[in-house]
Amino acid sequence: MSVTFRKWTMILVFFAAMLTPVPETQAAIPWAQIIKEAIKKVVKAVDLLVQRRQNRVIKLQNAQKTLENVMSKLKLEEIADWVKKQRDLYKEYYDELKKVKAVISYYFKIKQLAEKNLQVVEAYQRMWTLLQKDPGFTADERKYMKKVYDSILDETAKNVELLSSVVKSFTLQMTDAERLALIDKAATRVDSNYSDLLSFNRENKMLSLSRAKTQQDIDAVKALYGLP
Repeated sequence: MSVTFRKWTMILVFFAAMLTPVPETQAAIPWAQIIKEAIKKVVKAVDLLVQRRQNRVIKLQNAQKTLENVMSKLKLEEIADWVKKQRDLYKEYYDELKKVKAVISYYFKIKQLAEKNLQVVEAYQRMWTLLQKDPGFTADERKYMKKVYDSILDETAKNVELLSSVVKSFTLQMTDAERLALIDKAATRVDSNYSDLLSFNRENKMLSLSRAKTQQDIDAVKALYGLP
């Protein structure tokens, strides 16, 4: 891309703010939606790649079956040279099938990471909506929370960009080791970001609960956040 996803995000959010002013505490919501759309594109691209590779697997498996059927009907000792050639061909099919299946496993890992990014965004959206309803926080505290969530969403956007790069890597000259290293890097970043979000959400819930002065207040906070 000529412009990074992060830059597009900032541009879109800026113009949205100019055209339709919104309270600062709500400003992160449109950004989250943009990230969700980007994640969906990654998942769609992966699904298409998986479908193509699975079609290749079916063709290879059918070719193997045909070759096996032919060989089973022959007197192999009488045509040793021909059999050797066919066995070499069979090995080529088998090796390629292994490679295709390995690539498919990479695709599923990428899709899993993309869906985890989606969980980050959706968990943020749910929590942010609840925080707006919680009277236990001041406007300044919500501004601070927004900065933290903005940082988490920023990392999520970068992770989506990285996953997009991984998907594109399958059309580039890249070794399996290099590609796997890229996937592992993405996995580490996604897991860390997801953990940060859950931790911050938990801190905010516990802070609200600690400020409840009466049993009625405690029950209200628990009901709001679904706490036991």
